[in-house]
Amino acid sequence: MLTRLSCRTYDVHDPKSSARPADWKYQNRVSTSWLSLECTVHINIHIPLSATSVSYSLEKNTKSGLVRWAKQIENGVYLINGQVKDEDCDLLEGQKKSRGNTQATAHSFDVRVLTQLPLSSDHRSTATVQICSGSVNLRGDVKCRAFIHSNRPKVKDAVQAVKRDILNTVAERCEILFEDLLLNETPEKKNYELPHRVFVPLPGSAIRLCDYKFGDESAEEIRDHFSEMLDHEIQVEDLEIAEEVNTGN
Repeated sequence: MLTRLSCRTYDVHDPKSSARPADWKYQNRVSTSWLSLECTVHINIHIPLSATSVSYSLEKNTKSGLVRWAKQIENGVYLINGQVKDEDCDLLEGQKKSRGNTQATAHSFDVRVLTQLPLSSDHRSTATVQICSGSVNLRGDVKCRAFIHSNRPKVKDAVQAVKRDILNTVAERCEILFEDLLLNETPEKKNYELPHRVFVPLPGSAIRLCDYKFGDESAEEIRDHFSEMLDHEIQVEDLEIAEEVNTGN
């Protein structure tokens, strides 16, 4: 069965723009031409809870603390396969190209993040005393993964993709935890386990999607969630549960 497709383009900056015909050009292996960037980040974030700001909720305090931590991640030094590279360099510079094969599924880069101390010798600090009613400590190893297309990627594109994944996954886990506490009205306790990350391959592509699971959720529940979300049958063995230890207390 042959399907005929037609495409039209519009100039969004011109309200009077008329439709113009556009040509389709099919290419092989586009969905598999993605580079994988993998990174494990150890976090140890201490967030004091002010006793004077009673109206300031635990969630707001945590988000405020994450903003300070995010600045360290943004200003960090990123090593790609153990090397510091100029941000405008080609990510694949020095990589051997296999003749007659444009697939990039085998290309995976190990990324490490070096963060600076909160205070440097160039800045003076003034000690302050804050009355606290408690604190939140986020500790653990966060498994991060990002993907960029293999069409002449720059180092800065890779670094930006990893930064985004690091910041997003930590913020999302905290948000999921607070939502769960609110919905289930969980009694107060000292230790909470942040949800673990679960990866699953996107059908027909080298890209992997992620979701999160709490310790009491079964692999079958996560499988069903992915199947519903993707409208595609997912097997339990397709799930990749990241081995992480991260708790908030």
